[in-house]
Amino acid sequence: MIKLTSKHLQQITQQAEKTYPEECCGLLLGKLEPDTNHVIEVRATENSWNNQDFEFLSLTEGSKRDRFTIAPEVILKIQKEARDRNLLIIGVYHSHPDHPAIPSEFDRLIAWSQYSYIVVSVQAGKAVDLRSWKLDDSHQFESEEILLIDETF
Repeated sequence: MIKLTSKHLQQITQQAEKTYPEECCGLLLGKLEPDTNHVIEVRATENSWNNQDFEFLSLTEGSKRDRFTIAPEVILKIQKEARDRNLLIIGVYHSHPDHPAIPSEFDRLIAWSQYSYIVVSVQAGKAVDLRSWKLDDSHQFESEEILLIDETF
């Protein structure tokens, strides 16, 4: 399960609509609780997709319209800031322009098992669906329950 506020969801969907027709992306900062990722902060990042970044996976096709990546130096910087606040990177979010909020094969190949993955479907510039996913023991995505919590916790 992933716990977050309606404000967090609004931040994610607004960024997804703003970046359309390209994929948006960002990191979820928070705390790990038993069987739950608890989001404290949503951190938007730039989609730095570059076809050469994934040559080792033979996945050089695509553009920012159907791929995303977060630059390693950005991840490290945010990870340090989070750690200084006793938080962790607990997930990643991104949008799927004109596609369902279901992870792609590319999403699965680059996913980490401890993270939650929120995918937003943006159709014709409007966010229409948002779902969270987590890898199972077979490295396949399973739907993850989203629990909306009160703004004050």
